[in-house]
Amino acid sequence: MARAEKIISLVSEYGKIEVTKLAHLIGVSNVTIRKDLDKLEDKGIVNRQHGYALINSNSTDNINFRLSQNHETKQRIAQKAAESISDGESVMIESGSTCALLAEELANSNKNVTIITNSTFLPNFIRQASNVKIILIGGEYQSNSQVNVGPLVKKVVEEFYVDKLFIGIDGFDCERGFRCNDISRCATTQVMATSCDQVIALTDSSKFCQNATVTCFATNQISKVYTDTDLKDEMKEFLLENHVDVVTV
Repeated sequence: MARAEKIISLVSEYGKIEVTKLAHLIGVSNVTIRKDLDKLEDKGIVNRQHGYALINSNSTDNINFRLSQNHETKQRIAQKAAESISDGESVMIESGSTCALLAEELANSNKNVTIITNSTFLPNFIRQASNVKIILIGGEYQSNSQVNVGPLVKKVVEEFYVDKLFIGIDGFDCERGFRCNDISRCATTQVMATSCDQVIALTDSSKFCQNATVTCFATNQISKVYTDTDLKDEMKEFLLENHVDVVTV
C-alpha cells in the first residue's frame, strides 16, 4: 500500500488523529507526514486542524468524503479503466469519486485526452495537469457533490458525441439495475448517456451489496463494469448474463 493510501486509511479509521501519532504509525518523520498531508489537503481529501488530521467531511454526498472511502480499491479500478482510453480520445466522465480518480490517472498520463464533465470538482482536482483538456458542462450547481445538473446540461451535451461515458453508482438491484441516491444527478447522467456509445460503471464491489433511491440505468444499459475482486461470483454471473462486461482488479 502506498504511503498516501495508508494515511487516508488511518485518518478514515480514527476520524481525527494527531499528526505526530500519524507519523509514528506510518513510520516517517513529522516533516514528511506534514508534506504528505499538505498534498492530500490540496486535493480536498483531508483537513489539517491544530496538529490534527481529519477527513474533510462526514457527509456521504460530499465528494471529498467519498474519495477517502475505499481509496486504494478505487485507485486500482481507475488505473485499470484508464488503460481502455486511447491517446487523443475524448471521453465523458461524471461526478463519482472513482471517476475523479480516473480523471487523475488520465491527467498523469501522456495520452492528451479531452474530458467532458459536469463535475466542477474535477478541474480543480487535476488543475496541475497540462496535457488534459477539460470541457465543463454548465447547469445548476450542487455544492455537496460539486456537480452541475438540470436542463441546461442537455443543451450543452447535445453538441457532443463520444465513445465512452464513465459513471459512478450508489447501489444495485438485480430487478431494477444500477441505482443512484440523487434524482437530479441521475437525470443528468441519463442525458449524458444519450451522447455516447458505451456507458461504463466504475465502482467498488460494496455498492453491489446495497440499494439506493432511484434507478439510473437498467442492467443491460451498462456496457462494462470495472470493480474489485470481492465482487460475489453470483453477481458477476448475473451481470455477464445481462451482457455486461465485468473487469475486476
